Amino acid sequence: MTMIRMTRMGRKKKPFYRIVVTDSRKRRDGGWIEVIGHYNPVSVNKELTLDEERLNYWTSVGAQMSPTVKRISGRK
Repeated sequence: MTMIRMTRMGRKKKPFYRIVVTDSRKRRDGGWIEVIGHYNPVSVNKELTLDEERLNYWTSVGAQMSPTVKRISGRK
């Protein structure tokens, strides 16, 4: 199954996450199909950048969002 989830980047104690489309059987930081956004929880305003067009495409072809991505993107 194809998943839309976060992969951790950054350094120790300064996490930065990429929102990626990947196969659900891969490890958290394993290879991915496409990067569709990023999330920085450490910044003051917790910046979130998400390509809505690509997110809509992947969900239309059957990709499932992880609970965390659903929560931070504001989707149901």
